[in-house]
Amino acid sequence: MLSRLTRPQAVAVCALPAAALIATAALAPLPFAVAQPGLTANVLGENKNTEVITVSGAPVRKTDGELRMTTIEATGPDTSAHLGELITDWFRTDRAVMPRDAVYPTGGSVKEIERHNTEQMEQSQDAATQAALGYLHLSPEKVKVRLRLADVGGPSAGLLFTLGIIDKLDGDGSGGGLTGGRIIAGTGTIDASGTVGAVGGVALKTQAARRDGATVFLVPKAECADARAELPKGLRLVAVTDLKGAVNSLVALEKGTGTVPSC
Repeated sequence: MLSRLTRPQAVAVCALPAAALIATAALAPLPFAVAQPGLTANVLGENKNTEVITVSGAPVRKTDGELRMTTIEATGPDTSAHLGELITDWFRTDRAVMPRDAVYPTGGSVKEIERHNTEQMEQSQDAATQAALGYLHLSPEKVKVRLRLADVGGPSAGLLFTLGIIDKLDGDGSGGGLTGGRIIAGTGTIDASGTVGAVGGVALKTQAARRDGATVFLVPKAECADARAELPKGLRLVAVTDLKGAVNSLVALEKGTGTVPSC
């Protein structure tokens, strides 16, 4: 026999399994990662007491200013995120909730992901060297470049590596370098022909850049909207599509003449 329930009683009874379901969902691991602004590194200087860029076979100049590559840090592929944590981080401007597959697209174990990221970094360094020497019309048979950056993986430092090599080799031809004494940061992949590609996580990288003193940020043009979303005060965005445009923009900033593409 079923007892008759009033409307308030019925609502209360139905709410019990719903509350249990919500509590279970809040504690269940979900396929998301939480990212935040990561480290930056000056490619014109040292990283862990080792020069990031070393060149042999050609004269190099003493650089000034900084060219800082930027990163994001994310919860590990084997770390479980829960609904309550994700809701909190969703509303923070210094956090980004991202599908785990977007952060770790290869899947696999932690070691496999680390190996993949290392391979991407090595490929990025090779492409950066080819792009820089090609831009400067220097032979890779005569000029040797070595790039070393510890504890960073992936391809997103390619543009900054390339600009660092060019700056050390006096790529603007004036002896004044590319930075004009500024702290310039940025992100972007690069291929051997000098084409700059998008990377993701730009809104967090701008925060890392400003935190570490940058006043200018080079961003792939395709990601301008993302870069503007949480742009820190005092950071100027420069839109980039290729290496030549990036160099020209830095020279224009240094000399105070010419056009600098903005977002």
